[in-house]
Amino acid sequence: MEENVLYNKYGTSMDEGKVIFKEGDIGDTMYIIKDGSVRISKNISGKEHILAVLGKGDFFGEMAIVNRVTRTATATAGSSVQLLAFNRQGFLSMVEKNAGIALNIIDKLCRRLQQANNQIQHLVKRNTRGLIALNLYYAFAEQGMEKAVLEYLRVAREFSLNLEIPQDTVINYFEIIKQQGIISVTDNKLKLVNRDKLSQLAESAGAA
Repeated sequence: MEENVLYNKYGTSMDEGKVIFKEGDIGDTMYIIKDGSVRISKNISGKEHILAVLGKGDFFGEMAIVNRVTRTATATAGSSVQLLAFNRQGFLSMVEKNAGIALNIIDKLCRRLQQANNQIQHLVKRNTRGLIALNLYYAFAEQGMEKAVLEYLRVAREFSLNLEIPQDTVINYFEIIKQQGIISVTDNKLKLVNRDKLSQLAESAGAA
């Protein structure tokens, strides 16, 4: 019932392929996905590269309600999608009345900050394998850990772009941890086999 009330007030729907905002646009609105998927992409050297595919419960464009800055990526409806769209005033009004949604957003923002902090530590150490393990751990966590089924080549491509390392380096490390029994790969599907070992590699990858 609460979701329906929010959607009636803040909701909008878009067809598959519709551009929600473009890289370089001035933004004043953030979005929460109620249903469907959204593709986040960035233009690198004249080519579009997919950075992430977001699903129900995910949010994006949040920096627009903190500071009116240009969009750093393009958001496109990956399917028919239902969105909750908030400007700063609308967002503040919503969180005042919906503590559960506010806590969910805070939780995800905290995890993003933690991930960024861990990545910075690995970058300082120039620990490529640690970065790959860390990002893989978070990718599984976002999709339910052992229940998650990730697309092998898409994940390798995203890690390569996000971490600015060769895709072959990512794939080679995937093969190493596959041999160690940490992940499994079948028909381009990536699954988590040993959560504890992957967590150890992400936290203390110096020995990886």
